[in-house]
This record gives sequence, structure tokens and C-alpha cells, in this order.
Amino acid sequence: MTLATHPVKMTTDLAGAVLPNPVLTASGCAAAGRELQPFAPVSALGAVVTKSVTLRPRAGRPTPRMAETPSGMLNSIGLQNPGVDAFLAHDLPWLAEHDARAVVSIAGGSVAEYAELARRIAHAPALVAVEVNISCPNVESRGEVFACDPLAASRVLAAVRAEIPAVVPVLAKLSPDVTDVVAVARACADAGADGLTLVNTMLGLVIDPDTMRPVLGGVTGGLSGPAIMPVALRCVWQVHAALPSVPILGVGGIRTGLDALQFVLAGASAISVGTAVFGDPSAPVRVLAELETALGERGFTAVADAIGYAHRDPGVELVVPPPPAPATDPARPSAAAGARPSWRLGEEDLW
Repeated sequence: MTLATHPVKMTTDLAGAVLPNPVLTASGCAAAGRELQPFAPVSALGAVVTKSVTLRPRAGRPTPRMAETPSGMLNSIGLQNPGVDAFLAHDLPWLAEHDARAVVSIAGGSVAEYAELARRIAHAPALVAVEVNISCPNVESRGEVFACDPLAASRVLAAVRAEIPAVVPVLAKLSPDVTDVVAVARACADAGADGLTLVNTMLGLVIDPDTMRPVLGGVTGGLSGPAIMPVALRCVWQVHAALPSVPILGVGGIRTGLDALQFVLAGASAISVGTAVFGDPSAPVRVLAELETALGERGFTAVADAIGYAHRDPGVELVVPPPPAPATDPARPSAAAGARPSWRLGEEDLW
């Protein structure tokens, strides 16, 4: 691997939102950013994706709400949030005061609720994009999840897009729990979504062998963490291959810069770090540094050049610039002068 010999331009364009770097938080894992501020400035991130907000306050689902699983966790929070009024009064102003960029996640139970939420947040401070969480039950269709029906999903996105200023991109957050994620992605894009977030959590269940009952109070929950990364990566790959002009925010199990790199190579213009922050609140800024290093080591001068690179045609390879020649030390004998090779075991001079 060629070591980085130049700075990498980390600016990215996410569906029209120009961000200083491609690393964001994931909705629901850092509320509105306050929890992360003691560990790293929220302004250092590409953006903060807020916890999904609803029209009215929600108390959430019964406890227990979280359960650890192999390589991940289940959560059954139930969209607990203070409602859009409190969100606009307290959370977005705080992000604006700290020079953060906000991707506001919205959730509703009907098309009308999504539209009203969009109207309420359309001109909020710090807003750079809207993420539409359509992994919610549609109360007008026997509780079927919007994200599992291309038609229902498209109606939500059309309603939101109509209420949000054209300069603010709208992202549809899709579920991996579908037979054909490309069909839902295409329906959302055709309805006006400027980009896509791939993916939301996967539905899962844990049973306690002692009580012989489900661990979570809500029975099922959303599976997140490293366990879902291959699924999330597959969704990003498939959607980018089918809709290469539609920008993607990749999310699902990202812990390291190399994880993030895989999403970028698969077609993501930006990535979100979520579950990893529970064990390492500084994970987003660490992943950003590691991603920049990984890009430079592979010869990229800009993150934009790496987006979708894994889809390149056979035989097309990046021209990696050669490393700079080592500085000459007059006091050190050259190899031509009979110096021992530096790779020999025990050699003290590591050139």
C-alpha cells in the first residue's frame, strides 16, 4: 500500500448539500448532538443527523428497550422525542450556535403528518437536509410500514418535497427489510427525493432463555451494529448500480475508517456512524481521520473520486502517485557504499 503523500480533499456533495467532510452521525444514536460535544466539536463533522422528530411528543415503547446481540444491538425506543415544537425551540438553535450542520430526521404516521412536519422545519436554523424516516407504520393502511411499499413511500416523499425549499435536499431513509430495495429507491427518487439513506435497522428479536419471554418490552426491535454492515453495504451497492446519479448516505455497522471506505467505494457520497458511539463517543471524528488516511494511502486526492470506485470497469485502475524519494543524509552510508539492507532482522537503522 502506498503511504499518503498529499492531503485529501474531504468535501462532499450530498444531494446538493455541500459538506466539509463525508462523516455524519446516525439518527437516534446521538440525539441532537449535545452528548457528543464533550468528546469532539459537532462542527467538526460533516453534519449531525438528529433523532427522528414527530409532530407531537412521544413517550416511546415500554421497557426494556435495548438488548445486546452478537456484533450488534436491538433497540425498541419507539421514536421517543419531545415533539417538533420543543425540537425547534431548543435543539436546532443549539446546533446553530455550535456551527453544526443539521440533517433533520422526521417521522409520521400519515402522509399529512409528514407534510406538516416538513412545513414546520422548512426554514429552521442549521438545516442542510431533511431525512425522511419512512420505517414507520402507515395508520391509513393497516399499519403497513411506508418503506415496504413503493407507492406509499413515494407519496410521503412527494408530500415532503413539496414543502421543503428546493435548495434543501430531501433524503429518503429506506429499510433493508424488503424484497427489492431498488424498487423502493426508484419510487422515492421518481417522487422527488434528492438522495437516499441506506439503510435503517433490520427487524429482530431476542428471547431470554431464563424467563422464556422476549427481552424487549416491545417484543421486536431494530438490529444495528457490525452485524448488519454486509446487508447495508449490499443495499448501497445495488442502489448505486441501478441509480448511479442518486446520492447515497450509507449507514449500518460502521466502526472504522476502512468500514467507511467500503461504503464510499460501493457508491455512498457520505456515511453515518451510529451504534459505534455507544462504546466510543469520539467514533465519528476517529472514523473521519481514519477514512482520510485510507483514501490517501490508496492514491485518492479527493473523496469524490472514490465514490462508487468499486463499480469501475475491469482493467480500470487508479494511477497511484509514487512516494517521495527519501531525504539524503550525508552522514548515513548509502546502499551502494556497502550499507547493510535495512530489512534485515536486528537492523537498527530503519530507513
